[in-house]
Amino acid sequence: MSANIVIIDYGMGNLRSVQKAFEKVGFPAVITNDHTLIKKASHIVLPGVGAFGDAMKNLHTLGLDKLLHVEILEHKKPFLGICLGMQLIAEKSYEFGEHQGLGWIEGAEVVRFKEGSLKIPHIGWNEVNFHNPSVLFEGIPNHSNFYFVHSYYFQAPLTYAIGECEYDHSFVCAIQKNNIFATQFHPEKSQTHGLAIIKNFAHLKKEDLC
Repeated sequence: MSANIVIIDYGMGNLRSVQKAFEKVGFPAVITNDHTLIKKASHIVLPGVGAFGDAMKNLHTLGLDKLLHVEILEHKKPFLGICLGMQLIAEKSYEFGEHQGLGWIEGAEVVRFKEGSLKIPHIGWNEVNFHNPSVLFEGIPNHSNFYFVHSYYFQAPLTYAIGECEYDHSFVCAIQKNNIFATQFHPEKSQTHGLAIIKNFAHLKKEDLC
């Protein structure tokens, strides 16, 4: 199956591990911030680790915020946000101040876990409860474990939630809105089930999602 996958390079995190995950399931992916290559892509992936404000600044400086708006919201290309990439599609974040996000998910905000008995950041394997059916989790058993590394989480209505995780309280850790998919956990670090998510995403066709 033919897919032209690009992984957005905006200076936030190790993108090579995501690229290797796609290669492992038989789908070459290009790491780039070149607008021409992104416009030619069939699938777009936005990974990332680091601070929300810095990430949004980098996207804006590179002109990627407007380009992604066109390619994802107007052209309806399959999109996968990973970790920080999921948080960036919220309306706003409260990490080190208040910052506006890409705003693709209505009512979504990024907030910090409260200090308490559990360690922050949330690091390690946790069970994910599938909330609504999604092609992203096809062939993966409910309550499977995935790998997390984060101090802030995606606080949003359950309208688009396809996965929830329990860490001090239940929070949305995976969403789907038409052609837009995102996970707080790292599928590229989540072994067999994570690679299944990568493969499921690579097999998507935009005409089946809109």
